[in-house]
Amino acid sequence: MFRIKLKSTLFFIILQCCILQIEESAGNTKKIFTALEQNKAGGVITPNDFKGTDTECIQSAINAAKGSSDKVVIPMHNARGGNIWKIDRAILLPSNMSLILDNCIIQLSDQCRDNMFRSDNIGVGITNPGWNYNISIVGIGEVQLRGAENPRSTGDAYRTLTLTNEKGRVSYGSDAGKEGMKQKGDWRNNMIQIAKVDGFKFKNITIKNSHAWAISFERTKNVELSSLRFMNPEYIQVNGAEVKTYNKDGINLRHGCKYFRIDNITGINGDDLIALSSLDAAPYYHSNGDINSYQVTSTKWTGSEDDTEQVFITNCQTNYTGVAIRASDNASIHHVYINGVITKARPDTSPPYGGSPYTVLVGGRGYGDNSVRGKINNIYATNLFGDGKSLILVESQVSDCQFINGIYTGAAPDAITYNVDKKTTTNITEVNLIKVSNSPE
Repeated sequence: MFRIKLKSTLFFIILQCCILQIEESAGNTKKIFTALEQNKAGGVITPNDFKGTDTECIQSAINAAKGSSDKVVIPMHNARGGNIWKIDRAILLPSNMSLILDNCIIQLSDQCRDNMFRSDNIGVGITNPGWNYNISIVGIGEVQLRGAENPRSTGDAYRTLTLTNEKGRVSYGSDAGKEGMKQKGDWRNNMIQIAKVDGFKFKNITIKNSHAWAISFERTKNVELSSLRFMNPEYIQVNGAEVKTYNKDGINLRHGCKYFRIDNITGINGDDLIALSSLDAAPYYHSNGDINSYQVTSTKWTGSEDDTEQVFITNCQTNYTGVAIRASDNASIHHVYINGVITKARPDTSPPYGGSPYTVLVGGRGYGDNSVRGKINNIYATNLFGDGKSLILVESQVSDCQFINGIYTGAAPDAITYNVDKKTTTNITEVNLIKVSNSPE
């Protein structure tokens, strides 16, 4: 009898302990979920709250924040180990989303052949994209977005992938020569791809070794870009060898970009620091979502809604070309205001394409029919410095433009160069554009 009572007592004690452990475990689980809910309610959702690859965790955090806090913080520390977040495919950004990058490093993986960030209304096969609204990516402290250590593809849609530094329209890519792999670049090589977005902010971020253009906008309006640093030379190191990656623009504004404020941009670039393009390059059109295009939306100019206008650019510096304004045929770029652009070669970086051709380009050729007279108009550029092949290069029949206060130390005879009959331009003002001898370093 005594043994039976003792066994019963022991069983009861063990049962109570098990119940307490279950309750404690349930309590801890509840605390975890409560903490996560509190984080969400307080607007602090991070990828470390989720399971999966880095890409899956970041996308899960964005999906969880959508419609609740509408904010995700990517911290320095990655709970899966280390302080680098590796991206295998594009992170898709919905409307009303704020992405806070807190002293973090985000890098495309060697398996990725996609953008790092893309608005979620566009992509392969999306033939009728709608509009997104109010997206922001803001850096806190030191933030870097990096290309892959060994990128599968670099360059624009007209570049054929190669493993060696051969001549021609080529660019490095580890997919070169691989059966079943696309052998030309496309818009997926752009690190950040935004299109048909009304309201976008991008601030305080360094972009290093993007696979083509660092940031590309199409048909986007009401944008603020500030405190951006580009480390985007032509040459990159892959497995100890130096390889060439082409068409390394910093910021691209394609068809229909309007109401942009661009300030405090510095860079080492393999091409234009900032390029504005409104091209009507018939018959070489691509449709929305075409994987073979350099744009994710159609390259067809459909009217004034596809003109680029009301762009304000201030306080920029680069080792190569500064601001390029290109239009073709009936497409138009107008009312662009530029104040403070410096282009200065760096002794520690080889100049792309043999040297900088301009600080500001107005016109541009080789992108379809020449721009119709007056379609590029109301371009105002002041406080320029350049040491390249020209300070201001005019290549189209532009109208109503003012170029004021420029210092040029390059080899051309004058600060402004016309590669078009000046008599075909209208109402061009040139004030205080000074050519001076280039003093030795």
